[in-house]
Amino acid sequence: MSRISKFTGLFLVALVLVILAVLIWQAAPAIAKFGLGFWVGRAWNPPRGEFGLWPQIYGTLASSGLALAIAVPLGLFAAIGLSETWTYFPQLIQNLLINLIELLAAIPSVVYGFWGIFVLVPWLRGWAIEWGFQDRGLLPASLVLAIMILPNIVTGCRQGLTALSPELRLAAHSLGASRWQSLLGIQIPAAMFSIFSAVLLAWSRAMGETMAVTMLIGNSPRLDLSIFAPGSTIASLLANQYQEATGLQASALMYATLVLMVLTLAINAIAHRVMSLAANGRALN
Repeated sequence: MSRISKFTGLFLVALVLVILAVLIWQAAPAIAKFGLGFWVGRAWNPPRGEFGLWPQIYGTLASSGLALAIAVPLGLFAAIGLSETWTYFPQLIQNLLINLIELLAAIPSVVYGFWGIFVLVPWLRGWAIEWGFQDRGLLPASLVLAIMILPNIVTGCRQGLTALSPELRLAAHSLGASRWQSLLGIQIPAAMFSIFSAVLLAWSRAMGETMAVTMLIGNSPRLDLSIFAPGSTIASLLANQYQEATGLQASALMYATLVLMVLTLAINAIAHRVMSLAANGRALN
């Protein structure tokens, strides 16, 4: 069994390295021509041979970050409500809500995109048009992303909270702590590793989401800091242009794919480092 585990781990590492190698090979012409300036360039004009990814990098980070800011508080409080026993919240209703939330993860992203177009966008148009909302933009894409990653956050946080020993709660109550004091002061910090992992998984999915974002963000190559203005992400750029790309444009798109993978790996590396430092600090205490 240990050999199988080691082989599986090595295979996954090798798979990641192979993917990176293929991306670097395909992106080599663009890397040689644009170098690191590709990361900060603002122009994406295939007819002129101008390729810069900074607007898409900003759109990727901004849309996923805004989605996390919306989904994490909602998901954490939902996980608390679904992991505790409440006198006014029957277990049957809890189980039903858990199944419904998990069902959200099975809905195709294109369905979320159409829902955003026909329901969310008209609602936003009704009150946000005075701030410059133009039917497509960063805000509707982020709101749909928040709904899409909500099941990952709720499920991960709930599993972390329910896996805790009941003795933690009982010890806190024996010292006179209320339910919310126990939750906020003991149980949530104890489950922080699981919560952090759930947030990381949700962030990775939000950064790589393609179809729903492509349908809602507006796909504008210009950099605009307003959440009501159209924007673009790396994933939406790939979805819109790769089918017809040739030559240097195709290489630039592979370079963009490599950038997205590097960003995702960097987030995972930072998260792993933070969790390692937290674990070491807890061991020292």
